[in-house]
Amino acid sequence: MSVINFENIALTDSERQPCEVWTRVMGYHRPVSEFNRGKKSEYYSRKCFVEEKAVSHLDNQDTVCSCAAE
Repeated sequence: MSVINFENIALTDSERQPCEVWTRVMGYHRPVSEFNRGKKSEYYSRKCFVEEKAVSHLDNQDTVCSCAAE
């Protein structure tokens, strides 16, 4: 069996396959390509949630949240 080295693969833009991005809007999923200008602008201004950043401040705290004792 031969091993493929993926690090040396270089594709031009014409060789790449387009990727359709879908997202949840108003309770159902739709492709972003079908959004109107306003909704596309709103979508592209979103910030992605990163769990590591959200819980990183907990590592630096010495006290326990009062709600955890309940």
